[in-house]
Amino acid sequence: MSTREPRERTVVSDRDLQRPAVRWSMRLIELLVAVSLVVVGAGPIAWLFKAATSTAQDTVKEPFALWPSGFQPQIMGQAWTQLAVGQSLWNTVVLALGSWVVTLFVCVTAAYVLSVLRPKWGNVLSALILATLFIPGVVSLVPLYLTILELPVTGGTLLNTYWAVWLPAAANAFNIVIIKRFFDALPQELFEAARVDGAGPLRVLWSIVLPLSRPILGVVSLLTIIAAWKEFLWPMLVLTDTALQPLSVSLPRLSGTSEISLLMAGLFIAVFIPVVLFLVFQKQFLRGVGMTSAVKG
Repeated sequence: MSTREPRERTVVSDRDLQRPAVRWSMRLIELLVAVSLVVVGAGPIAWLFKAATSTAQDTVKEPFALWPSGFQPQIMGQAWTQLAVGQSLWNTVVLALGSWVVTLFVCVTAAYVLSVLRPKWGNVLSALILATLFIPGVVSLVPLYLTILELPVTGGTLLNTYWAVWLPAAANAFNIVIIKRFFDALPQELFEAARVDGAGPLRVLWSIVLPLSRPILGVVSLLTIIAAWKEFLWPMLVLTDTALQPLSVSLPRLSGTSEISLLMAGLFIAVFIPVVLFLVFQKQFLRGVGMTSAVKG
């Protein structure tokens, strides 16, 4: 009696794989697919690095030649000073970290109220939050801008302040939903035992919920930082002061007045950091993609 575990059903059967021609063909196809993915994924970044370290004439005349006039790493430094990439990069970091902190505070507390505290009106609030997922972002763009332009009740304005970017980013219904789903899966016995021991809502959140929720908090953190890093339209609308603009806004603004070599160097600096973040936290990112598909499905 055979003890081999049954293989999953595939296009090619086990008997076909035993044939040398089929086996080598499958390996060749796998190799071609892997090479194609590397070229498609890493090719643009590699070309951007080449353009960032080449003269403007080389990029225009021979865009695919490897440094016809020699390797020019000093262009990175020139872009840093002449295009004020350092200041824009700092603005991007501030926007990303601020969005991260405010998003975690708003989404974690909202999910905690809906999942653990469970007020009487929780179902209604959950339905309203879910309903916002079906509203296209462009529909709420004008009302949100008018709200930032003149705040209700106070009559003040948040234009040209980082709060104009942080607060709208924090009101993210999708993050609330996935954190709530994670909280729903936590053992309710732990919360009941903590309440019996006299722990209040804040103590339960700080001592029990947050330590158990590190995986989902890591996923939300990574997705929030990457989203804030590449955001273009909203920072361009609410941060009209050039001294406050992030890289995603300042580089397109300078594209018409700067040399292409300096612009390519600035773009490479802007792209390099998210790529490094992905390589370092790729497991959390892929887990977040999986959770995204599960919620949308």
